[in-house]
Amino acid sequence: MLCQFSISPIGSGESVGKAVSEIIDIIDRSNLPYQTHAMGTIVEGSWDQIMNLIGTCHRKMRSEHNRVITNIHIDDRKESEHRLTGKLESIKHHLNRDICT
Repeated sequence: MLCQFSISPIGSGESVGKAVSEIIDIIDRSNLPYQTHAMGTIVEGSWDQIMNLIGTCHRKMRSEHNRVITNIHIDDRKESEHRLTGKLESIKHHLNRDICT
């Protein structure tokens, strides 16, 4: 399963870099494959692994901020693995060139 999510504190000012970096640290320590980008993070794992991770991240953010927004997008494909990199490889194959990632 792939899951893209973002967690943001609301009402904490414009810069959320410190708060987000604490969440990325939790994700990195989870040992799940992930890619972080400017608007969120994509993680690959089982339903339970990912939901536990998101719950841990949300609770951490909520413990330090009065209001938190968590957005979750799930791509759940039966009997599929290595989709985090496989989806990009498929696109490169169809285009017959590298793409910006």
